[in-house]
Amino acid sequence: MEIRACMKHNVFSISARATIRQAAALVLERHIGLLPVVDELGKPVGVIRLADLLSLELPDFFNLLPDLDFVHDFGAVETTRPTPQELARPVTSIMQPITFVEETCGLLRAYALMVKHNLHDLPVVGNGGVLVGIASRVDLGAAILSSWMTVEAP
Repeated sequence: MEIRACMKHNVFSISARATIRQAAALVLERHIGLLPVVDELGKPVGVIRLADLLSLELPDFFNLLPDLDFVHDFGAVETTRPTPQELARPVTSIMQPITFVEETCGLLRAYALMVKHNLHDLPVVGNGGVLVGIASRVDLGAAILSSWMTVEAP
């Protein structure tokens, strides 16, 4: 089976010219965890993850701590927000490299890529490299497991 058979076709993306504020608004409005960044032709050039946006809120010392179990809360830091200047920066300043597959990709290969790169969602491109869908681990897992139902019981 190919990934196009189980991917979501209604995929939301954002222009590489958009701001971080616009990306945050789209993630909030659509309740999504991965936002592909596309060029003028609709080709993916990167991704914004929910974690990339939320990292703007984390205090600087967060990356220096090997263990957070002893920190009960971040106190006054809990109420800080990114500055207007940070939110006005282009999404390209925080986007991550993108891993994607063509819509003819097999399910097991797509799932293996997701596991190898620790991805929860995988953008899918069609002819000309244009973004046409997105598949989650659950989408792929359910499609793979559905083929097990055709296996006869002993």
